[in-house]
Amino acid sequence: MVERLPDIYPDYIGVTIPADIAPLNFNFADEDIDCMDVVVKGSKGGKIHANGDWADFDIDDWRELTTQNQGGKITFTVCIEKDGKWTQYQDFDVFVSPDQLDEWGLTYRRIKPGYEVGGDIGIYQRELNTFDEYAILTETAVPGRCFNCHTANRTNPNRLSMQIRGEGGGTMIQKDGHQMWLDTKTDSTKAAGSYSYWHPDGNYLALAVNSVHQSFFTGTAQRIEVYHRFSNVEVLDIRTNELILSPLLQTDDLEIFPAFSHDGRWLYYSSSKPCRVPAEYEKVKCSLCRIAFDAEKGTFGEVVDTLLNGPATDQSYVLARPSYDGKWLMYCVSSRGNFPVSQNDADLWLMDLKTGESRKLDELNSPQIESFHNWSDNSRWTVFSSKREDGMYTKLYLAHVDDKGRFSKPFLLPQRNPRKFYREMMDAYNCPDFTRTRVELDAHEAYRQVYDNKREQVKIR
Repeated sequence: MVERLPDIYPDYIGVTIPADIAPLNFNFADEDIDCMDVVVKGSKGGKIHANGDWADFDIDDWRELTTQNQGGKITFTVCIEKDGKWTQYQDFDVFVSPDQLDEWGLTYRRIKPGYEVGGDIGIYQRELNTFDEYAILTETAVPGRCFNCHTANRTNPNRLSMQIRGEGGGTMIQKDGHQMWLDTKTDSTKAAGSYSYWHPDGNYLALAVNSVHQSFFTGTAQRIEVYHRFSNVEVLDIRTNELILSPLLQTDDLEIFPAFSHDGRWLYYSSSKPCRVPAEYEKVKCSLCRIAFDAEKGTFGEVVDTLLNGPATDQSYVLARPSYDGKWLMYCVSSRGNFPVSQNDADLWLMDLKTGESRKLDELNSPQIESFHNWSDNSRWTVFSSKREDGMYTKLYLAHVDDKGRFSKPFLLPQRNPRKFYREMMDAYNCPDFTRTRVELDAHEAYRQVYDNKREQVKIR
């Protein structure tokens, strides 16, 4: 016996999990071991055992143990055999939250962390209480197309949107299983819509209208700068396919990353003054703003509130994501720019919407990039992407949040054999979100719609 904790991958020591998450299988850091033996006991009863090259727990046994110990904890005893000798490490605990994670799974885009146009891109979904992953739409179905910005309505995929860029581009709106493909570029707007977010009633979709570009560094730790030459915000009424515009959101400033409040009465977004990019890329400082929205009338308010002033604080605030219970606003902070996944200092912050006070989420952040965060339907769980392992590949982490806005230690999305999976996975995870049920999308219909190149033209209200 040794008086130290086991060195395991992923680091699940002390995390808080939902009862219905897939088994927290793990490997030992030393790859030259002969065998790993793990016993897991519940504080409220139950016991499971795994023995082999890594801790590989039976899914049914794991679920029975975690369900029995919901609101308690499970304790791991890890023993390692190497060179004919056994070592037993200090026990460690994993806490099983009383709060359910009722979502069926996660959706995300998988994309190579390179800078090609197109490539082997895919939108996938993963069942959270197993290790099963399913393709929603991949480039094998629509070759040569770059698709992104998949967005469900508050984890409910009965309203789903997706954007295809470039030749044959368009916006897909799926309503109750029926696909509708739109051309959201008009003579009065600068480009097609992207970076979308649903209104809670499911009748409106907020969109950013922008032009995204990339520039590259040489001889520095920074690889790439992603920037927008212009960006405005608009709202699409999916009942009439009409765009609702406000002069306050169609300025020479860059308005980007819209998100409706939990009750749909406000539209959050980020705004920055125009700069001569890429030469003045360091001057891009986004403020976090909001404007009123009346869903009954389909109209915007006449005043913009600035919640966080980027130029005044020499920071950039983007990707506002309000919790669905109306308590919190999570957002990204970096020293510059409006595309945080390319900013090495991007961190997650949390605003108390009742008091307006904000704090840096030290319990979630790392020295690397954190971004692209979303909430579970009950607002007790979050998922976000992080490059904390290697600075290159974004991976998905989940964490619990209590009613006071305190987050537990985040844990890496479980896999059957984590080290093998993440070493061989050459994709980065992008734009993760929870999904209440499995997403049903007819890829053959999407292929026909994309290559028929027939789009319903939206109009300006």
